Amino acid sequence: MRHSPVILAALLAATLLSCNRASKRKQIAVVPKATSHVFWVSVQTGAMAAGHDFGVDILWNGPAAETDFTRQIQIVDSMIARQVDGLVLAAGERKALVQSVDRAVAAGIPVTIFDSGLDSGNYMTFVATNNYEGGQMGARELARLIGGEGEVALLMHNPGSQSTMDREQGFEDTIKKEFPKIRIAARQYGQSDRAKALAAAENFLAGNSNLKGIFASAEPSSVGAALAIKARNLQDKVMLVAFDSSETLVQDLKDGYVDALVVQDPFKIGYEAVKTVVDKLKGRKPPRRIDLSARLVHREDLGKPEFQQLLFPDLKKYLKN
Repeated sequence: MRHSPVILAALLAATLLSCNRASKRKQIAVVPKATSHVFWVSVQTGAMAAGHDFGVDILWNGPAAETDFTRQIQIVDSMIARQVDGLVLAAGERKALVQSVDRAVAAGIPVTIFDSGLDSGNYMTFVATNNYEGGQMGARELARLIGGEGEVALLMHNPGSQSTMDREQGFEDTIKKEFPKIRIAARQYGQSDRAKALAAAENFLAGNSNLKGIFASAEPSSVGAALAIKARNLQDKVMLVAFDSSETLVQDLKDGYVDALVVQDPFKIGYEAVKTVVDKLKGRKPPRRIDLSARLVHREDLGKPEFQQLLFPDLKKYLKN
């Protein structure tokens, strides 16, 4: 049977379109809680590295502030409308993003949750630091630094952020169970803002002359606490165990305003989260949960190669723009 030129052209166009769709690179959306902090930049680097290694395109987008849940929902919904091949999400609030994840799953998009938990089991994989364990680590280190007794303060991150809530709970539970001579005398949120965290830490120091230590559960709170201690010249009196790292916090550790850092591996978190979606797209079954352990870093550790790589990942290698 002979076909007309019009039919042949149509068949050729359909074949080319089918081939194009088959050869099109997969697109994986990665939506962090925010994009401003160094932690998220390191996560982005890990995600981009995975995209490079596995031949997928990474669509990175998140709100400017971790408290902007409405903007994060809008970004996720736009990725769903774009029909991405996978979604990797760090939920800014454990309840607010549930419906967005449900919509993604209903659209057939595999979803990996990373960094911070969600009040839903409707996702493929959860990748994060074992944050409760990290809080325990912080409690034991602060207890060691203050000799196992005295009053301490807990500078929290943001209500509804599951990752930091787990750290704070791990800290409180461990102090209560293992160190009966230590009392948590004050608690306050830094609201994911260095200036607000500074004000909270100032309140701790001004309101309690007997305070022997502070545990800060995230990078903005950690920076704020260090600034308050520095301003009052209390580095020899008030011990600070800080969670997360940045150039500022590493310098504060060198200078003695921070006594220990509980450090995550955000590069690895971003990399592993993307890898789970790639595995799913290739027909493999990723694990339901991937827990990554935090590390405790002291001043004397800063020169060690393993900690240099952890604290200063090569951001420029994959973030060329």
